[in-house]
Amino acid sequence: MDFAKMSDGLVPVIVQDAHTGQVLMLGYQNEEALTKTQQEGRVTFFSRSKQRLWTKGETSGHFLTVVSIHPDCDQDALLILATPDGPTCHRGTTSCFEQPEQLAYPAPAITFVAELERLVQRRQQFPEEEPNSYTASLFRKGIPKMAQKVGEEAVETVIDAVGGNQEGLKGEAADLLYHLVVLLTASGLGLDDIVQVLRQRHSVISQGIRREE
Repeated sequence: MDFAKMSDGLVPVIVQDAHTGQVLMLGYQNEEALTKTQQEGRVTFFSRSKQRLWTKGETSGHFLTVVSIHPDCDQDALLILATPDGPTCHRGTTSCFEQPEQLAYPAPAITFVAELERLVQRRQQFPEEEPNSYTASLFRKGIPKMAQKVGEEAVETVIDAVGGNQEGLKGEAADLLYHLVVLLTASGLGLDDIVQVLRQRHSVISQGIRREE
């Protein structure tokens, strides 16, 4: 990083949720803050108001665990992909770029599906948090029951699609997607694994098209 390019030795740092892709916050780092971030695996900034290093979450416990760090092309800005441990903003919101009154607004589709998967994974890891939840009950019943539910929802989805029932199709497709996420989680897989297969297939198809051209 070219910290000397900035008069104060600070470069802007954008932190993005590594799972959902949501932009969480903007901060600043000097060379010492970046080194501490790399060594400890938690995002540390340089606080311009306090004039000292500041690890996100040092007071709230809502740390940002580093997944990867990416400099921009000019070496004077950073993108950090991280996993948030709770709300990022001090106002209690997931991101510093949303207002509290906007919490009821729907998240982008792909972001919400990723959040759903994260919740399902948490129900599997910490069933004692919500022992009466439907998701926790599915994990207790095991993969055969989960697979059965995926099959049932798939059939109902097909029936509504063939029958032209759009409202019913939306509901059944939602049930199918949810139960599929649960089944994948129980099988030790995630949506990223499925997307990787799709990307590989897309790459093969794209290469074939280019060869034909």
